[in-house]
Amino acid sequence: MQNTRFDKSKLPSRHVTVGPSRAPHRSYFYAMGITEEEINQPWVGVATCWNEAAPCNISLNRQAQAVKMGVKKGGGTPREFTTITVTDGIAMGHEGMRSSLASRDAIADTVELTMRGHCYDAIVGLAGCDKSLPGMMMAMVRLNTPSVFIYGGSILPGRLNGKDVVVQDVFEAVGQHQAGNMSDAELAILERVACPSAGACGGQYTANTMACVSEAIGLALMNSSGAPAPYESRDQYGDASGVAVMNLIEKNIRARDIVTRKSLENAARVVACTGGSTNAGLHLPAIAHEAGIDFDLFDVCEVFRDTPYFVSLRPGGTYVAKDLYEVGGVPVVMKELRKAGLMHEDCMTASGRSMGEELDLITREADGKVIYPVSTPITKTGGVVGLKGNVCPEGAIVKVAGMSDEEQVFTGPARVFECEEDAFEAVQQRAYKEGEVLVIRNEGPAGGPGMREMLATTAALSGQGMGKKVALITDGRFSGATRGFCVGHVGPEAAHGGPIALLENGDLITINALTGVLSVAVSDEVLAQRKADWKGPRATEYESGALWKYARLVGGARNGAVTHPGAKAERHVYMDQ
Repeated sequence: MQNTRFDKSKLPSRHVTVGPSRAPHRSYFYAMGITEEEINQPWVGVATCWNEAAPCNISLNRQAQAVKMGVKKGGGTPREFTTITVTDGIAMGHEGMRSSLASRDAIADTVELTMRGHCYDAIVGLAGCDKSLPGMMMAMVRLNTPSVFIYGGSILPGRLNGKDVVVQDVFEAVGQHQAGNMSDAELAILERVACPSAGACGGQYTANTMACVSEAIGLALMNSSGAPAPYESRDQYGDASGVAVMNLIEKNIRARDIVTRKSLENAARVVACTGGSTNAGLHLPAIAHEAGIDFDLFDVCEVFRDTPYFVSLRPGGTYVAKDLYEVGGVPVVMKELRKAGLMHEDCMTASGRSMGEELDLITREADGKVIYPVSTPITKTGGVVGLKGNVCPEGAIVKVAGMSDEEQVFTGPARVFECEEDAFEAVQQRAYKEGEVLVIRNEGPAGGPGMREMLATTAALSGQGMGKKVALITDGRFSGATRGFCVGHVGPEAAHGGPIALLENGDLITINALTGVLSVAVSDEVLAQRKADWKGPRATEYESGALWKYARLVGGARNGAVTHPGAKAERHVYMDQ
């Protein structure tokens, strides 16, 4: 019996369900208890990043069941599958962090392969941790199927001594403990209460930043990213997402109908006004690449430059994701942006309605504490700034949310480290001086390999009370929880012969986030001579396996550290097969 709402002859699942030649395929389906009616319906991949590695992923399996009920309600046949995640909080501060960024592309690849191999017609993707969110969205755009994204939700804040605490406090407590300002017992108590539930890190770090992006870019239903992971109300969003994807199949609304240049600009606006993670400057170009859209780090930062910062979220502000949800969430933020003429309202969303139509339905207003009115922002420019100069011809990025104008300009002599471990040891030993610019190189996508985050080092500096007394630049990345004057994504990276590879101890470096410049007081002639004398990339120990392969495929941070040619080169679109 054929479902008349959907034309199966134009859907990929016809290749495994229709006609006498597919009898062997159908026999597998009957083996799993699938009925003839279900075989004849559209097939929806329900992809999750569930695992037992960390609290961010632990609730995704339960939420997927609600999605599947919604798909069935909408007349589809859901098929659940899982992919990997590498959780940054667990991978932080050791060799495991090399796997983090590479996992983003592995997630996109494995979701793509599963969808292609089984000929699913659409996807609802659930993700909970930093790289799994962009990885899942990249797969959606790459496949160009009808797609709905749903975030697993944030963790609840812990409470200690009458205050909310989050995992950022624990990372910074390591520095306080090392400095002798916190006892073993105090650290032990903090680590036990900081993370009291399932869910991703609660501040406006990378997971919550990309969750906000999922709504702003249109791939997620409005406000679906807000409710914390433990809330049973998340099941309503899962059910609604399942119904929504069936509506998208019926209307043939695909991921690239939703992800456009305009919707990418909307997403960048929301990152800037919430003081979001600098990692968005890596992930938005990567998502754009999957659609064949030119939208690199400089394009992202151009949007950041004229976007006011008006949402007070940690680490630059005061509040956490749960607080944002309670005052109306991302839709209220976008409604404020619209008041300033900073939203493209004609973008399509996962609901089948335009962004403008969605915002017309939002009745709540800015509360003035978590979300300031856009007319009276915290600062007039975005919480994230792009930089360019003779240290970074291909750009760099820095989060300035919560920093005064005076704090956004820093000049000091370089203290150069060849890797993060050397820098972290120097910080622990206090083998650095106030006023210096710490340079950590050979940590880019290819050179690391893996473009590690530097939270252990930056948190230790903050814990020592030195977060504002030194600056740090790297061709690696920073966690969304990093605070202080920390510049990441310096490109070209050292492994590709970028100027950061040529810096020497004592070189005078200036970082000016007000003018968008990162420069070194060394002449072009001297830099050219140093380049001629350069001995080439630092050798790594990764001469086989996934990281070896990643290092050879990955491109520069400016374009998202991507590992394949993208939609511009494709001759075959999965959904049209």
